[in-house]
Order: sequence, then structure tokens, then C-alpha cells
Amino acid sequence: MDANKSSEKIQGTANQSGEHRVLTLWHRWGKTALGRRIYSFILGRTAPYSGSIGAQVLELHAGFARVALKDRRAVRNHLNSIHAIALANLGELASGLAMISAAPSSARAIVVKLEIEYIKKARGSLIAEGRAAPPEVITSSITSIAEAEIRDAENDVVARIKVHWRLSPKETLIRKGDE
Repeated sequence: MDANKSSEKIQGTANQSGEHRVLTLWHRWGKTALGRRIYSFILGRTAPYSGSIGAQVLELHAGFARVALKDRRAVRNHLNSIHAIALANLGELASGLAMISAAPSSARAIVVKLEIEYIKKARGSLIAEGRAAPPEVITSSITSIAEAEIRDAENDVVARIKVHWRLSPKETLIRKGDE
């Protein structure tokens, strides 16, 4: 499958049942290791900055995402641990997938604030779990919070992320400066 055509498919918003495309494609490809790799690759092409860390989506359903990051030189800092911004990127990706998969298909979502607490130096393979519970109906612009926790191979928490999302009806115009 051509990656550019696949990337276009994931950018769509909802299928006929109202399920967001991130879930529709996950249900199609998330059942096998190869399918999860393809899904993660396409997601990284769709959101290039998030894709820069090379994370792999392991599990996804409405309001929940589990994402893995392998420790490698490209995500390390000068202290030989995983870079703080790579951790923020991983947490935002997991919480963002949770939010987008749970938000109504009639809503648009954008991050307006990100808070992160670094608890322990991150080394080795990491797993981020994101959770979100946005309202089922969005009639005006609101803020909804998604959270993620990142754990290392010993299951120790290395970082906690709280992401504030502005959810608004898609027909609402975003004024310059509100983006």
C-alpha cells in the first residue's frame, strides 16, 4: 500500500458509524504485529513530529491508548537517558490517541496546554498509557483533559503527562490567535 495514500486515509475524521478514522484503521490493522507496525508508520507519516520518535501503537480503543518506545540513540540525551522532549512526545501521542478515539466525530481537538512531571531517568523500553473521557456531545468550545503515564521495563513510572485539549464543534471557525 502506498504510504502517501494510506496517510490520506488516516487523516479523515469519521466513518459512517461516527467512529473516528484512527479507530476504524486500528480495527482493521491492529490485530497483528505487522498490522500494528503499518498503522504506527502511517500515523507517524500523518503526524510527522509525533512520528519522529518511532513509537509503536500496541493497543487502542475509545478513551485508551498504549504506545511503546524502544530506547535507541535517536531519542537519547547527553546523560544517556531518553530525552525529556521524547518523553513529552510519547505522552502526548498516547493521550492524544486516547482523546481523539473518544471524542465525538463532530468535534475538532487541539492541544492548548501540556504539563509533564519527570519522576525518574528513563532508560530502556518504555510503555505509555493514555486515558481520556471527553463529553459525548460538544456544542461549544470546552477544555477536556487527557492523561498519560510512562513506565519503564521494571514498571516504574518515569513520567506523568496531563494534556489540556480544546474541543469544539467542527463548524466553529477558529479565529487567528485562538489556534
